[in-house]
Amino acid sequence: MTEIKAYPITREIIDEALNYADYRELIDRLMASGKTTGENHSEAMLHYTKMNTFRMRRLDKTTELMPELQTTLEQIKRPMVWLVLTEAWCGDAAQIIPVLQKMADQNEMIELKLILRDQHLDIMDEFLTNGKSRSIPKLIVLDANTLDVLGDWGPRPFEAQEMYEDWRLNDGEDYREISETLHKWYADDKTESTQKELLPLLETWENA
Repeated sequence: MTEIKAYPITREIIDEALNYADYRELIDRLMASGKTTGENHSEAMLHYTKMNTFRMRRLDKTTELMPELQTTLEQIKRPMVWLVLTEAWCGDAAQIIPVLQKMADQNEMIELKLILRDQHLDIMDEFLTNGKSRSIPKLIVLDANTLDVLGDWGPRPFEAQEMYEDWRLNDGEDYREISETLHKWYADDKTESTQKELLPLLETWENA
């Protein structure tokens, strides 16, 4: 008999997690006080957070789902919780979470919930990128009834992740450099890669 791995994700964590509207409200409230999520409230982190509010607002208005993705989403019959580890200052999260929300809106069987990484490092450490990096956003797909983990995805589409890994391998130090490169890529991509990568995973999660 295959042993099911136990993850530190409880019903209480799901119940206390933020929905997208509450997440946006939290960020606005923190920014009004000169803060962001986490402990680092430096000028740079506040700048990233401010830019992310613009990005999310734009994507809320402009994101259009591919017809085949929308159809697949509408056919999902298994209740799921899409739990996302995020932080307000994370640029990749700002580029991806609005797409996830748009997807969740297509079917009441899907509930998008958001938790802050630095408040849930025990969960983050179960979903490390390449077994070592606490990279976000990280989408964890759960059966809504049992909280069994059906799969995960993130922190960014494959092509963007390759760009980031290449930067790291070349001793990248100035984060502004890779940040500008990635956000230009996201702008040109128009959420297409995120949608295309998630499309085949939907059936996998439905049938897990």
